Amino acid sequence: MSMPTPPSSPRIRAAGASLVVAIDGPAASGKSSTAQWVAQRLGFRHIDSGALYRAATAVALARAGDTFDETTVLSFVGELSLEPSRHTFAPMWNGESMEELIRAPEVTRLVSRVAQMRGVRAWVDANVRRAAEGRDVVVDGRDIGTVVFPDAHLKVFLIADPWERARRRLTQRHGRAPTDAEIAEETERLVQRDAKDATQTVQAKDAVLIDTTYLTQAEQVERIVSLARVFRDGGPEGLAPRS
Repeated sequence: MSMPTPPSSPRIRAAGASLVVAIDGPAASGKSSTAQWVAQRLGFRHIDSGALYRAATAVALARAGDTFDETTVLSFVGELSLEPSRHTFAPMWNGESMEELIRAPEVTRLVSRVAQMRGVRAWVDANVRRAAEGRDVVVDGRDIGTVVFPDAHLKVFLIADPWERARRRLTQRHGRAPTDAEIAEETERLVQRDAKDATQTVQAKDAVLIDTTYLTQAEQVERIVSLARVFRDGGPEGLAPRS
């Protein structure tokens, strides 16, 4: 199990500057729920880039069915926006919440396809950066530490064994302990999803790797919060800024 340690040459935040905590990892690694909890603990805003990919998928499905292509998706994303909601930012469709729509099984099945579309990725990245401007934020998703915020003060990469990721996802989805057969089936889906998402699931060289396979969510949240406080409070003596 990897123990989180500060990067060898972390970025030191200038006085008064906003702080970005970037959390990456493969599907079902707990990025979003962990990031949301970390943001609440720190008093930061949470931005879930995956919710925007899901929103783009949901609106494309609603408007064009499942035969959409990139041009179709991009023709509809102008109807979407990312708006502040309590401790987070939420995708809205013409001013209406999309929380239920973006969690639909059909959206989950197709969102990986949409996430591969370069134009959609550029649209998501631009919206996420805009939402983060001038704010202390915890951002999770794909490419966050490598493309969206390559200069983030703290980058975290979460991993877990595929079987454990599948077990957690099914437990959350069904509200009960899944059977081994169910976990095996979901594991296969996750492995296939990992293969599709490989180009967007890359650990930044300066990211802190945390293997959560044997950690509770509270434990992984505490580790990230502790690291973030180092950066928020200026860092301990001996931490030097990047050249």
